[in-house]
Amino acid sequence: MALEENGTVSSEQPIGNGEDVAPAAGMISQYVKDLSFENPNAPAIYQNQVAPGIDVQFNIAANQVGEEVHEVVLKIEVRADSDGQTAFIVDLSYAGLFGLRNIPAEHIQPFLLGEAPRLLFPFARRVVADTIRDGGFPPLLLEPIDFGALFLQQLEQQGAAMATPMGQA
Repeated sequence: MALEENGTVSSEQPIGNGEDVAPAAGMISQYVKDLSFENPNAPAIYQNQVAPGIDVQFNIAANQVGEEVHEVVLKIEVRADSDGQTAFIVDLSYAGLFGLRNIPAEHIQPFLLGEAPRLLFPFARRVVADTIRDGGFPPLLLEPIDFGALFLQQLEQQGAAMATPMGQA
């Protein structure tokens, strides 16, 4: 039992001196997990005067790799086509290790799928731009992505799908 400031007695165990119970989240490390650049129609593609159409796809994966450590992988695929020919394809998996301590369970997934990719994105964006530039094309600067809003949108879609009875759409 512990004496509270207001003079009442609490049955909760007091926190030990120096015991760390504050929530903490931080990036431990970040790295290129996989990187691929394809230029299947070189050198003919460099003679093409039509600006390529760009298609960007991304995906986020998270898994626990230690007691308080999670790996988040931001996968970005960029495909450029010009006059029916593939100009280039970039496939990047950019990862980060995040330490999460004393985080309530309901906050872990929003952090891993919303905040962690936001922290990784500027570095992944630079790798994509440098790779495309090194492949002989003008660098592509990807627009910022609101991963938090996308996470919430995905939760809403999953909730709506679960609320729809089977056989109805």
